[in-house]
Amino acid sequence: MPGELLIGVFISLVNVALQALASVGLITAMRRLAHGRSLKRRYVILQVGMVLTGTMLTATHLVQVGVWAIAYDLLGAVKDGRDAYYLAFVNFTTLGYGDILPTQEWRLLGPVTAANGMLMFGWSTAILFAVLARLTDMLGFLKEPVSRHAPAKPAPQPAHEPSPH
Repeated sequence: MPGELLIGVFISLVNVALQALASVGLITAMRRLAHGRSLKRRYVILQVGMVLTGTMLTATHLVQVGVWAIAYDLLGAVKDGRDAYYLAFVNFTTLGYGDILPTQEWRLLGPVTAANGMLMFGWSTAILFAVLARLTDMLGFLKEPVSRHAPAKPAPQPAHEPSPH
Protein backbone atom coordinates (compact mmCIF):
# COMPACT_ATOMS: atom_id res chain seq x y z
CA MET A 1 0.00 0.00 0.00
CA PRO A 2 2.69 2.66 0.77
CA GLY A 3 4.37 1.90 -2.58
CA GLU A 4 1.06 2.29 -4.35
CA LEU A 5 0.47 5.68 -2.69
CA LEU A 6 4.00 6.86 -3.45
CA ILE A 7 3.58 6.00 -7.11
CA GLY A 8 0.20 7.76 -7.13
CA VAL A 9 1.67 10.87 -5.54
CA PHE A 10 4.54 10.85 -8.05
CA ILE A 11 2.12 10.64 -10.99
CA SER A 12 0.02 13.39 -9.41
CA LEU A 13 3.12 15.61 -9.17
CA VAL A 14 3.87 14.98 -12.85
CA ASN A 15 0.36 16.20 -13.61
CA VAL A 16 0.79 19.23 -11.34
CA ALA A 17 3.92 20.09 -13.32
CA LEU A 18 2.00 19.74 -16.59
CA GLN A 19 -0.79 21.96 -15.24
CA ALA A 20 1.73 24.56 -14.09
CA LEU A 21 3.37 24.55 -17.52
CA ALA A 22 -0.01 24.98 -19.24
CA SER A 23 -1.00 27.75 -16.79
CA VAL A 24 2.17 29.77 -17.35
CA GLY A 25 1.90 29.28 -21.10
CA LEU A 26 -1.72 30.43 -21.11
CA ILE A 27 -1.07 33.49 -18.99
CA THR A 28 1.85 34.49 -21.23
CA ALA A 29 -0.17 33.90 -24.40
CA MET A 30 -3.15 35.89 -23.13
CA ARG A 31 -0.98 38.84 -22.15
CA ARG A 32 0.51 38.89 -25.65
CA LEU A 33 -2.92 38.54 -27.22
CA ALA A 34 -4.38 41.51 -25.36
CA HIS A 35 -1.31 43.77 -25.19
CA GLY A 36 -1.27 46.61 -27.68
CA ARG A 37 -4.29 45.42 -29.62
CA SER A 38 -6.92 47.69 -31.03
CA LEU A 39 -9.86 48.01 -28.71
CA LYS A 40 -12.09 47.98 -31.80
CA ARG A 41 -11.61 44.23 -31.94
CA ARG A 42 -11.77 43.58 -28.23
CA TYR A 43 -14.77 41.23 -28.44
CA VAL A 44 -12.93 39.07 -30.97
CA ILE A 45 -9.78 39.12 -28.84
CA LEU A 46 -11.80 38.08 -25.78
CA GLN A 47 -13.46 35.23 -27.70
CA VAL A 48 -10.17 34.01 -29.14
CA GLY A 49 -8.59 34.19 -25.70
CA MET A 50 -11.31 32.15 -24.05
CA VAL A 51 -11.39 29.55 -26.86
CA LEU A 52 -7.59 29.17 -26.71
CA THR A 53 -7.73 28.86 -22.93
CA GLY A 54 -10.44 26.20 -22.99
CA THR A 55 -8.70 24.30 -25.77
CA MET A 56 -5.31 24.35 -24.04
CA LEU A 57 -6.76 23.24 -20.71
CA THR A 58 -8.76 20.44 -22.33
CA ALA A 59 -5.66 19.23 -24.19
CA THR A 60 -3.68 19.36 -20.94
CA HIS A 61 -6.29 17.22 -19.18
CA LEU A 62 -6.22 14.67 -22.00
CA VAL A 63 -2.43 14.44 -21.63
CA GLN A 64 -2.78 14.12 -17.85
CA VAL A 65 -5.21 11.24 -18.30
CA GLY A 66 -2.65 9.74 -20.67
CA VAL A 67 0.01 9.93 -17.96
CA TRP A 68 -2.25 7.95 -15.64
CA ALA A 69 -3.08 5.49 -18.44
CA ILE A 70 0.60 4.83 -19.13
CA ALA A 71 1.17 4.22 -15.44
CA TYR A 72 -1.83 1.85 -15.22
CA ASP A 73 -0.55 -0.08 -18.21
CA LEU A 74 3.12 -0.21 -17.13
CA LEU A 75 2.19 -1.27 -13.60
CA GLY A 76 -0.18 -3.96 -14.83
CA ALA A 77 -3.07 -2.29 -13.02
CA VAL A 78 -5.45 -3.28 -15.83
CA LYS A 79 -5.82 -6.76 -17.26
CA ASP A 80 -6.10 -5.45 -20.81
CA GLY A 81 -3.81 -2.53 -21.68
CA ARG A 82 -6.42 -1.19 -24.08
CA ASP A 83 -8.60 -0.37 -21.07
CA ALA A 84 -5.93 1.77 -19.38
CA TYR A 85 -6.94 5.12 -20.90
CA TYR A 86 -10.62 4.47 -20.31
CA LEU A 87 -10.06 3.51 -16.66
CA ALA A 88 -7.79 6.51 -16.14
CA PHE A 89 -10.38 8.83 -17.71
CA VAL A 90 -13.26 7.43 -15.63
CA ASN A 91 -11.20 7.86 -12.46
CA PHE A 92 -9.69 11.27 -13.37
CA THR A 93 -13.13 12.75 -14.00
CA THR A 94 -14.57 11.02 -10.88
CA LEU A 95 -17.23 9.48 -13.13
CA GLY A 96 -16.73 6.08 -11.51
CA TYR A 97 -18.70 3.71 -13.74
CA GLY A 98 -17.13 0.72 -12.05
CA ASP A 99 -17.37 -1.46 -15.15
CA ILE A 100 -13.57 -1.82 -15.24
CA LEU A 101 -11.57 -1.99 -12.04
CA PRO A 102 -7.83 -1.93 -11.46
CA THR A 103 -6.23 -5.14 -10.31
CA GLN A 104 -6.42 -5.79 -6.57
CA GLU A 105 -2.85 -4.69 -5.79
CA TRP A 106 -3.33 -1.31 -7.56
CA ARG A 107 -6.87 -0.41 -6.41
CA LEU A 108 -5.68 2.59 -4.44
CA LEU A 109 -4.55 4.28 -7.67
CA GLY A 110 -8.22 4.90 -8.57
CA PRO A 111 -8.95 7.29 -5.69
CA VAL A 112 -5.55 8.97 -6.07
CA THR A 113 -6.32 9.48 -9.77
CA ALA A 114 -9.72 10.96 -8.85
CA ALA A 115 -8.20 13.31 -6.28
CA ASN A 116 -5.63 14.43 -8.83
CA GLY A 117 -8.36 15.00 -11.42
CA MET A 118 -10.44 17.09 -9.00
CA LEU A 119 -7.40 19.23 -8.22
CA MET A 120 -6.56 19.69 -11.90
CA PHE A 121 -10.16 20.59 -12.84
CA GLY A 122 -10.37 23.04 -9.94
CA TRP A 123 -7.09 24.62 -11.01
CA SER A 124 -8.38 24.87 -14.59
CA THR A 125 -11.53 26.57 -13.35
CA ALA A 126 -9.37 29.12 -11.53
CA ILE A 127 -7.29 29.68 -14.66
CA LEU A 128 -10.40 30.17 -16.81
CA PHE A 129 -11.71 32.72 -14.34
CA ALA A 130 -8.34 34.48 -14.06
CA VAL A 131 -7.90 34.69 -17.84
CA LEU A 132 -11.43 36.00 -18.30
CA ALA A 133 -10.98 38.59 -15.55
CA ARG A 134 -7.57 39.69 -16.79
CA LEU A 135 -8.58 39.90 -20.45
CA THR A 136 -11.75 41.85 -19.67
CA ASP A 137 -9.68 44.25 -17.58
CA MET A 138 -6.89 44.64 -20.17
CA LEU A 139 -9.41 45.15 -22.95
CA GLY A 140 -11.32 47.77 -21.01
CA PHE A 141 -14.55 45.85 -20.42
CA LEU A 142 -14.50 46.69 -16.72
CA LYS A 143 -14.15 50.44 -17.12
CA GLU A 144 -17.07 52.80 -16.74
CA PRO A 145 -18.91 53.30 -20.01
CA VAL A 146 -18.22 56.64 -21.65
CA SER A 147 -21.35 58.70 -22.06
CA ARG A 148 -21.93 60.54 -25.32
CA HIS A 149 -23.92 63.18 -23.51
CA ALA A 150 -22.77 65.97 -21.26
CA PRO A 151 -22.79 65.07 -17.59
CA ALA A 152 -26.05 65.75 -15.83
CA LYS A 153 -26.24 69.03 -13.99
CA PRO A 154 -26.40 68.68 -10.23
CA ALA A 155 -29.81 69.23 -8.70
CA PRO A 156 -30.24 72.72 -7.25
CA GLN A 157 -29.77 72.90 -3.51
CA PRO A 158 -32.69 74.26 -1.49
CA ALA A 159 -32.14 77.77 -0.16
CA HIS A 160 -31.30 77.88 3.52
CA GLU A 161 -33.46 79.99 5.75
CA PRO A 162 -31.46 82.25 8.01
CA SER A 163 -31.48 81.06 11.58
CA PRO A 164 -33.30 83.30 14.08
CA HIS A 165 -30.22 84.11 16.24
